[in-house]
Amino acid sequence: MTKQDLVKAIAEETGIENVKVLAVIESLMNQVKKATVEGEDIFLRGLCTITTKVRKEKVGRNIGKNTAVIVPEHKIPYVKPCNEWKEMLK
Repeated sequence: MTKQDLVKAIAEETGIENVKVLAVIESLMNQVKKATVEGEDIFLRGLCTITTKVRKEKVGRNIGKNTAVIVPEHKIPYVKPCNEWKEMLK
């Protein structure tokens, strides 16, 4: 499902104009990105928890040159689904 498909589905379900739904979704995505960059966790009850995890420094391989490369420590976004969502997927 693309963002446009999501906008269309929400607009049809709620009767709100596509432009307004798109603005809300864009704002939600911006706030999620902003909060995770600032180190905040986001708790969406009934859906998921969005946090950041730290990946430790490690040694990787450059396959083309067959050399070792050090991958520095970095943060990644992590989404943990709620139990209800997990049960629905079973």
